[in-house]
Amino acid sequence: MVEREQTGADGGAEGAGPTARRIILGAQLRRLRERAGVARSDAAWSIRGSDSKMSRLEAGKVGFKERDVADLLTMYGVTDEGERELLLDMTRRSNEPGWWQPYGDVLPDWFEDYVGLEMSASRIQTYELLFVPGLLQTEDYARAVITSGHPDRATSDDERRLTVRMRRQQMLGRRDAPTLWAIIDESVLHRPIGGHGTLVAQVERLLELSALPNVVVQVLPFTLSGYAAESTFSILRFAEPELPDLVYQEHLTAAVYLDKRPEVEAYSRVMDRVAVDALTPDETRQYLTKLVAER
Repeated sequence: MVEREQTGADGGAEGAGPTARRIILGAQLRRLRERAGVARSDAAWSIRGSDSKMSRLEAGKVGFKERDVADLLTMYGVTDEGERELLLDMTRRSNEPGWWQPYGDVLPDWFEDYVGLEMSASRIQTYELLFVPGLLQTEDYARAVITSGHPDRATSDDERRLTVRMRRQQMLGRRDAPTLWAIIDESVLHRPIGGHGTLVAQVERLLELSALPNVVVQVLPFTLSGYAAESTFSILRFAEPELPDLVYQEHLTAAVYLDKRPEVEAYSRVMDRVAVDALTPDETRQYLTKLVAER
């Protein structure tokens, strides 16, 4: 069972990640610049950078140097010591390594960004066609997925990837845990990933996790599968207004992040449609219970 930790949103690496902090800090610096009437190119010149660098900083796509932020605050007329220290402290914290960064050699760059944002989300909605979502997988099931069905041949790198996946799941037990709403195609529960015993244990795990107040699981029946959505995707939503909702789609060699409002709204409508077509959470629990009993 997932135990609830007493770690708050700012309680270290398990709370808001550096990716989210960079985005928030960049948005705040952009607002300060605009309020001061400073052109982006002039701000870039003051920190010995280019306009493109300034654009990346304000978008939170690169790390900040404390000296640069201090210079920008001075240029923007921010003289209050309390306000300056708050932003400089955020700068320092945005450069702290996330717990996943020591595993960077076995994780794609685009997935490291996702883990950082996932750790800061207040709500995660995911629709899965092929596998049980990673945040809900058992260790044996995850190992089978990571090794492409050959868990007995798992390498040391595979085991490190598995460690990251299991560590990600710990956030479901945080005091400030996000709401996870997972809609799983019925075919997933009949695909013998890892073998019969592993699949049964995985279904039991879904039953266990769906009892948590912040986890919702729905199964989309065969009869309605494939109509509303053609691929797997996730939607991340954040409590902080500086962080836009985003859609994440993972492919074999890359991932796509969509954060424009029309794009997010289109995927939100699809998620709503899938949720209506799927079994209700109570019906899903009954279905999972029956599935375990029959096996």
